Amino acid sequence: MHFDFDTAVSAPFRMQPGLRRLAAGTQQLTPLAPGSRHQREKLAVLSAFADQALLQQPDFDATPALHALCAHAAAEHPGAFGWDGRRAHARLLGTAVADDAVEHVAAGSFGLGDEVARCLRGLPAGWRLAGLLSLAFAEDFAVVDGDSGHIPWLAVCLPSHWAPEDKVGRHFAEVHAPVADNALLVGASQALTRMVTGAERWERFVWTVTPHPRLHAHPRRVDERRWAGVPVGGAWWRSERQTFIPVPGLQQAVFTIGVDVQALPLAIDTPARAARLHAAVASMSPAVLAYRGLTPVRDDLLAWLQARAANA
Repeated sequence: MHFDFDTAVSAPFRMQPGLRRLAAGTQQLTPLAPGSRHQREKLAVLSAFADQALLQQPDFDATPALHALCAHAAAEHPGAFGWDGRRAHARLLGTAVADDAVEHVAAGSFGLGDEVARCLRGLPAGWRLAGLLSLAFAEDFAVVDGDSGHIPWLAVCLPSHWAPEDKVGRHFAEVHAPVADNALLVGASQALTRMVTGAERWERFVWTVTPHPRLHAHPRRVDERRWAGVPVGGAWWRSERQTFIPVPGLQQAVFTIGVDVQALPLAIDTPARAARLHAAVASMSPAVLAYRGLTPVRDDLLAWLQARAANA
């Protein structure tokens, strides 16, 4: 997953949409190899906590959005995903779903070889196609409805310190209400939802520094002590690339969320990056620092970044 560090990290830091148009041909999905880190964590979540990951507003029909996502996946990655309008085939996983029936087409190349099929068969009826897409690609997915401004459907296995069950069915402005310094986001919510659910494709980037090493960061699965016993040099760089895939014929888009987590010293691997991140963190308001859980380590993080920036 491509994360544009220079675009995403800037000073003074501001909570803002940060949307930019995608160039024609830019890929929005990342196929997963069998047994990859993202896939293992998603398998664990869908096997144990599916009710916190797969969520839908009552009476919402996600079929057009799911079919649009399948068509996009097959066009962008034909070697990894097939779609004929009814049957979705994750070729790298040896698993297909048609009319909610799971087919174990070929043995996988990790574990017992049928982990994906067994996981999908254990999901609630109506969720197996979404589960297959979740395990075939690194990204998580949500549907944004431009007419209502709501988020009526989510398949999110790897949330970044937020609970999907608290967001489903809510308005964009409500979803971002807890975000610190959110005036720009909330004030532009209606215009933003209409824009990202139009015909054009968009992307944006999000980042933070965290003591939590896993991709899955649901608040119920994260140590409440956060930074206790974790030195800044042992922290992690958590980034997201978010994009929007239009749903033909509807004012909707599939919102893709591609999460990555790297050891902080590996991500901030040059003096220039250290200096850029130092400037961004130094300019954060107390509200933003508190929202991101950085208040207890702000000074230590700035000192670590300054030392790293000086090692030119």
